[in-house]
Amino acid sequence: MSTPYLCPNCRSNRTRFAILEQVPQYVKMDPETGEILEHYEQGELEPFHLPYQGTRRRVACGACGLVEDEKTFIALAQTQPRIPK
Repeated sequence: MSTPYLCPNCRSNRTRFAILEQVPQYVKMDPETGEILEHYEQGELEPFHLPYQGTRRRVACGACGLVEDEKTFIALAQTQPRIPK
């Protein structure tokens, strides 16, 4: 996490962020009540229950609240480097 970020929405925040670690929970739910009937581990998924393929980390801008993939914040910081004073 030693890579600079720049918010792609407000384009000014380079310092205040929330790092969101995504940890999927695999469950089987009752379709009528929404009650969780069963919990699964990733290696124990039933057929037709696809494992999560999304990113493990997302970033929220502490200035405007945008939540995006970490790569988006990194890419913008790389294309628009900070000019030292």
